[in-house]
Amino acid sequence: MPPADARATADSVPLSRARTRTCAVPDPDSDPRIGTGPNPNDSHTASATRGQGNCEDTLELRLPQELLAPRRSERTAGAGDPDTHPSDDLLDGVAHWGPVPTSVGVVQLVPVHVEQDLPLISRWMNTPAVAEFWELAGPRNRTESHLRSQLGGDGRSVPCLGTLDGRPMSYWEIYRADLDPLARHYPARPHDTGIHLLIGAATDRGRGLGTTLLRTVADLVLDRRPACTRVVAEPDLINIPSVAAFLSAGFRFSAEIDLPAKWAALMVRDRSLRDVL
Repeated sequence: MPPADARATADSVPLSRARTRTCAVPDPDSDPRIGTGPNPNDSHTASATRGQGNCEDTLELRLPQELLAPRRSERTAGAGDPDTHPSDDLLDGVAHWGPVPTSVGVVQLVPVHVEQDLPLISRWMNTPAVAEFWELAGPRNRTESHLRSQLGGDGRSVPCLGTLDGRPMSYWEIYRADLDPLARHYPARPHDTGIHLLIGAATDRGRGLGTTLLRTVADLVLDRRPACTRVVAEPDLINIPSVAAFLSAGFRFSAEIDLPAKWAALMVRDRSLRDVL
């Protein structure tokens, strides 16, 4: 889930996925809040999408036991390794999506290994520009708990480091939006995929990377997940730079949604429109 001062300059803040309150800054590509992030209470249980009423076609959020059993067995077979990344996650094997060449370098999502990656991710979470929106600042065990809750789940959310030419520079969460509490707030379709993002280092901000990364990863999702027809995100509605970055990355504004911690803009990257936007 940026600085306490809502009037901070663009170069003073990093990119993040806040699901909490946000503020406007001049340059969308240098804003840490371009991505979206988890609710600080890890819940999206407020009212339904404004203007749409209750979402009757939203999927059941709990998976059948017959689907969960093989994943439990595979994790048990991992001899207690909490960082095991099964190839049959619910996102078509994020670990095997591979690298993508872009105009700024080669981008790749690498699933997090807690023991190896926790120091870096925790340091990013304690950056003032990130801490307010992700709300994971503090001792490492706070970030560790957040990561392990995903890695120990059923594979519907995969935390990743984003590398640029092999260098870790961003943190992502790729998740099944149709199986997330977010699905209670909009008419979710099967295999809708959500993204959260933060850019870690100040040296990677203000370089125009935000829009490129968002477009690249959204298109990577569509390329690697044939059943997915839409990539979604939910930046704070008042975070104009964030919304602008998603629009520049080929997302469209779909609706305003009232989430527990914010009034959000539902941004959608459609497979059918990817060659147009």
